[in-house]
Amino acid sequence: MKIDGRTRVCGLMGNPVEHTMSPVIHNTLAKAMGENLVYVPFHVPQGCVGDAVRGAFALNLMGMNVTVPYKSEVIPHLQELDPLARQIGAVNTLVRTGEGFKGYNTDMPGLRRAMESDGVRLEGEKVLILGAGGVARAVAILLAQERASQVVILNRTKERAQKIAEEVNGLLGRAFVRALSLTEYEQLPGEERYLAIQATSLGMYPHTEEAVLEDERFYRRIHTGYDLIFNPLETRFMKRVRAAGGKAFCGYKMLLYQGIIAYELWTGRPVEDPLAEKVYGEMLRQMGR
Repeated sequence: MKIDGRTRVCGLMGNPVEHTMSPVIHNTLAKAMGENLVYVPFHVPQGCVGDAVRGAFALNLMGMNVTVPYKSEVIPHLQELDPLARQIGAVNTLVRTGEGFKGYNTDMPGLRRAMESDGVRLEGEKVLILGAGGVARAVAILLAQERASQVVILNRTKERAQKIAEEVNGLLGRAFVRALSLTEYEQLPGEERYLAIQATSLGMYPHTEEAVLEDERFYRRIHTGYDLIFNPLETRFMKRVRAAGGKAFCGYKMLLYQGIIAYELWTGRPVEDPLAEKVYGEMLRQMGR
């Protein structure tokens, strides 16, 4: 592409950023849609988040993505916050406004669109969430918005799962989420099968032989497993779900769609399904698939 005085710049701030796939997503979109836009990763040292946000605004950047470990730390430096990002307590997309940046969370809408693409429904579904970190909390909020029927958080430490359940139930004003320890999964009704969302880092490269649970009886309770990890493309959790007869998906399409939604926020232009599939193919090609 031709870079000139009219070229707009978007980027990613995080630490580390060296192996990010975000430039593949956004630069492929910009080229396909004819946008005079380039996307660049920026390694931001610890303690420099506020400087990075102010610098991005001063340099007239159109927008930014935010990745670990700054998704919560960036919030005090923003001019405005989208209600979903406020609820979740994490921001991954900054959109330029007249006075600063407005923060959004496109991770959870990205997960919803990824699941739709994979034919996984949420409305009326009984869901298990594995893990009790910030991602699990965000997933529980998404499931409430998408009208899942019930949610159980399973975590090694039950107290952490209970804390998230209480927070989400407090936000909703009703009992929607319950908490169990991993070893208590047998308390689930024996006839039920669940959608299970794996929201921990266990199984991520290079520790690809790890899984939250190994018990085969647990995996027979799952009709569909969705692992939010995207490297490797098939985790041990996914293998165990498939071996027990269920369907399994990884988080790579979530990565795709959170980027697409950010791009749509920056440019105001919708990304249609054929182009999304083209970008996904380019991501896989870059991964050597």
